[in-house]
Amino acid sequence: MRRLWLIFAQTATISLAILFVVSTLKSNLLPFGRHGSIATIREAVEVKGGKMSGFSNAAAKAMPSVVNIFTSHEVRVPRNPLMDDPFFRRFFGEPGRSETRRSFSLGSGVIVSPEGFILTNRHVIEAADEIEVALSDGRKSLAKVVGSDPETDLAVLKVDFKNLTPITFGQSESIKVGDIVLAIGNPFGVGETVTMGIVSALGRNHLGINTYENFIQTDAPINPGNSGGALVDSGGNLVGINTAIYSQSGGSLGIGFAIPVSLAKNVMEQIMEKGSVTRGWIGVEVQDISPELADSFRLSDTRGALIAGVFRGGPAYSAGMRPGDILIQLEGSRVDDASSMLNDIAELEPGKVARMTILRGGKKMELKVTVGKRPNIRRH
Repeated sequence: MRRLWLIFAQTATISLAILFVVSTLKSNLLPFGRHGSIATIREAVEVKGGKMSGFSNAAAKAMPSVVNIFTSHEVRVPRNPLMDDPFFRRFFGEPGRSETRRSFSLGSGVIVSPEGFILTNRHVIEAADEIEVALSDGRKSLAKVVGSDPETDLAVLKVDFKNLTPITFGQSESIKVGDIVLAIGNPFGVGETVTMGIVSALGRNHLGINTYENFIQTDAPINPGNSGGALVDSGGNLVGINTAIYSQSGGSLGIGFAIPVSLAKNVMEQIMEKGSVTRGWIGVEVQDISPELADSFRLSDTRGALIAGVFRGGPAYSAGMRPGDILIQLEGSRVDDASSMLNDIAELEPGKVARMTILRGGKKMELKVTVGKRPNIRRH
């Protein structure tokens, strides 16, 4: 009996030793070896080459080309009325009529060439007496203004940096409603940020933001500080310059507007070459034709542009155009509305003689208008 007990004790001891070793080194082999885990988790398998689905490649391509812009300027603040009290003047001295303080603002910009040219919105740098640009790699420098265009709200800056990464320009004409886009900028000064959305609409105008409007509408979140930043496609190519948001609270409501890269590129090249933008002008005020106006003029549709006013002595006046005329063709192409008509005339070279077809009293007339140069108009 004593021998049997000894054999049992030795067997139990060896079994416990084996169990201890297995539980320590290979606990997953035991049904109770999860060390108190209360849930089963699944871990992602590492993808060969480190590539995962998403838009990280597009963001990585475009982000080095987007810069943060910090501006400041002095503002005069009226003195406090309490300073008129002799008691306060006794302690604080004789005050001036006003004092100056520095006001700061922020925005974004896009590097467009390795020579240091940066495209941004005019309202980002307007009235600034000091402009600082910060690159994504941490470098900072003061920038100078090459030129700006108030009628499209675009401006070009210049910095003296080497080894810059310019953005790749895309084709805004190729994007469609529903395409994925990324907005890159510096919202609220938190740092470079990427948001994603789709193209919600194209050709938005009559918004009262700029004189020449042909906006891309997107629901990619755009907030204060994003102005002047890049709107890029899923390949990381620039398709627009983020400009404005529709908001009653100051935050993004999913309605943002960007200037198409085709328009931005045209303005940018003129500013880089001449410091300003030259546009055609014929000296008229125009408005769209509403259904009511179409009925009163006995028109079959609302296409065309109603000449609401003509500047005396201007190109259109000299050619015989008068208020009440309806412009229906420009250089043989149909005029759809007032906005497109202004854009088409702006693209005409000053000095060119343009053929324009109008309706007057229900009859067609052709006028030859010598295009003038659009005067500089300051927007407030």
